[in-house]
Amino acid sequence: MPELPETETIARDLDAAIRGRTVVAVKIRKSDVLREVTPRAFGSRLRDARILRAWRRAKLVVTDLDTGDHLVVQPRFTGALLIDDGSLAPAQLRYSTLRLDLDDGRALHYADVRRLGTVALMSSQRFSQYSARLGIEPLDRAFTAGHLSGVLRAVTQPVKRLLMEQRKIAGIGNIYANEALWRARIDPSRAAMSLTLEETALLRDSIVAVLTESIEARGTSFRDYRDASGRPGGFVGKLAAYGRAGLPCHRCGARLVSTHAIDGRSTTLCFRCQV
Repeated sequence: MPELPETETIARDLDAAIRGRTVVAVKIRKSDVLREVTPRAFGSRLRDARILRAWRRAKLVVTDLDTGDHLVVQPRFTGALLIDDGSLAPAQLRYSTLRLDLDDGRALHYADVRRLGTVALMSSQRFSQYSARLGIEPLDRAFTAGHLSGVLRAVTQPVKRLLMEQRKIAGIGNIYANEALWRARIDPSRAAMSLTLEETALLRDSIVAVLTESIEARGTSFRDYRDASGRPGGFVGKLAAYGRAGLPCHRCGARLVSTHAIDGRSTTLCFRCQV
């Protein structure tokens, strides 16, 4: 967390709010979140840079600058990019690790309670190399059932683990892997290469559908995720599997079960209709 829908929501909010703005000052409170750049270089390279756009790659929020640099944020568990026009409550900015003051009087903060997320500043060449190691975007047109079939046929590991492998498919984490597999009626522990073409097509459609629906609801919030205005996402009430262990399956009524045996993370499934 955040996964693709949450980082997509943040990136869209940022693009609408700060595209074209110029960074006039940089203040760093916790430099341990920085990657690939020293605090001094971070400040000097960002100061007076104009923001061209904000967008998402995998679970990253990327901000392109007119200097050729890319500000690359990976929020992980508790990170948040927040735009403050003076109206955010002090509690929301309590864990701000760095602040970018903009030319219109607002500020962009990266706040992170546990400081497990990262903020990197990369040149265009470095970012291209970094991005090339990531897998296909599941909302791209190229993510077809045929493409997914090729990915699945190459591995014997559980299909759920494969879905979260960022070098294969970018942006899916534990929440949406659980949800997509539930929708597709596929046992998360099945060997990826064992899926039939029909099952693969259904899984591809389930992935695209659940990600799209969550983006429309502005992501899933349990405790920490907030959008760029500090608001929680609204998809949690639509989850059918993740976080519902012990509750009835929405499809067949059987009690959902949870296990950590597949990949060490919480996997919720229905033993009756996910076969």
